Amino acid sequence: MPSYANRYISSLTRETYALILAGGRGSRLHELTNWRAKPAVYFGGKHRIIDFPLSNCINSGIRRVGIATQYKSHSLIRHVNRAWGHFKKELGESVEILPASQRYGEEWYCGTADAVFQNMDIIRHELPKYVMILSGDHVYRMDYGGLLAKHVETGADMTVCCIEVPCEEAAETFGVMTVDEEKRVRRFDEKPIIPSSIPGRPGTCLASMGNYIFNTEFLFEQLKKDAENEGSGRDFGHDIIPAIIEEHNVFAFPFREPGHDGQPYWRDVGTLDSFWEANMELVMPEPQLDLYDPTWPIWTYQEQLPPAKFIFDNDDRRGMAVDSTVSGGCIISGSVVRKSLLFSNVHIRSYCVIEESVILPGAIIQRNCRIRRAIIDRGCEVPAGVEIGFDRKADEENGFRVSKKGIVLVTREMLTELSKKLERQERESKQLA
Repeated sequence: MPSYANRYISSLTRETYALILAGGRGSRLHELTNWRAKPAVYFGGKHRIIDFPLSNCINSGIRRVGIATQYKSHSLIRHVNRAWGHFKKELGESVEILPASQRYGEEWYCGTADAVFQNMDIIRHELPKYVMILSGDHVYRMDYGGLLAKHVETGADMTVCCIEVPCEEAAETFGVMTVDEEKRVRRFDEKPIIPSSIPGRPGTCLASMGNYIFNTEFLFEQLKKDAENEGSGRDFGHDIIPAIIEEHNVFAFPFREPGHDGQPYWRDVGTLDSFWEANMELVMPEPQLDLYDPTWPIWTYQEQLPPAKFIFDNDDRRGMAVDSTVSGGCIISGSVVRKSLLFSNVHIRSYCVIEESVILPGAIIQRNCRIRRAIIDRGCEVPAGVEIGFDRKADEENGFRVSKKGIVLVTREMLTELSKKLERQERESKQLA
């Protein structure tokens, strides 16, 4: 029989509506988000980033979810409809797309707070006691039940979910909270140069994860006030939180994994380097993010695909993958893949060596290619004989983007331009001959 605590938390989750903010462009991912919003970016071999907060909601028992979309949302909407469209409204569960639709004026979503404000009528129709606002940009696993219980037990008007990080890591990157010994928020600084430390924990600060819980009516009151303030940036971190901490009960909730003393897994994969690093962590023998844990599955849309296939076993032509993750539909034909992550339907032709790379769905690598420390975007066809990741100058001359840490991003548009360049060079060489 379920314990009282479990019944208590399940009661809270039934009274909660979750709104995932998924309209972000993710400009620091450069061409990787040219045609998709950041929450729709692929991650982990089968998933999209949006699958993580959605799975956290469902696994936590929160089954009324809205997704606020805006920037280049077609890929995101298509994925959500395919993967999450099976919920039954008549059973009190739903995952709904809430596109920017100018419900309260002539403007599109102007900030995180405005995205919620413009959907107040939809939220009110659900009659929730609590509203959970979640960022759709981060990769992590979290049971929101404990967060909800703490929000109610402290008598909070608003609770800010946060993670403990070194001050130097948070500087100019995250919103940072100054709290008292009871975790009540006394100050909120958006991306400060010198973050304030946790009491008794010098060098460590509380950084906002962009996840909040509000009592519903309190949230609506603050959103209306903010909407009437012409000088507001319509943002929770910049405007709402600093405006309410003096007169209202705002508490911080440090995110911790049960049974673990260290820092929980949480990644903001907002740059090419962090995106590559987070995917590379998954090919480790025991990654901190365990996608194989059946007790907390990360749900997604999956095509019906054949198993991955490795063919040819000659000394100079052997299809093999070592310390790698290879998804369904992949064919590795007489090539070697090391410490790499391959998404669905990747085909690698013979005599290639792929190392420490992230290959997104449907990519084709033609013969005799050498690729190292690269991100190959969806649907790319890399021409035969191309080397990527060995010579920064050559990669840049070929039109590829190279990150600060030397990670090479390759997209279809870049390969099209490279093909045109090679054709011009070939014509010119023939004319000279």
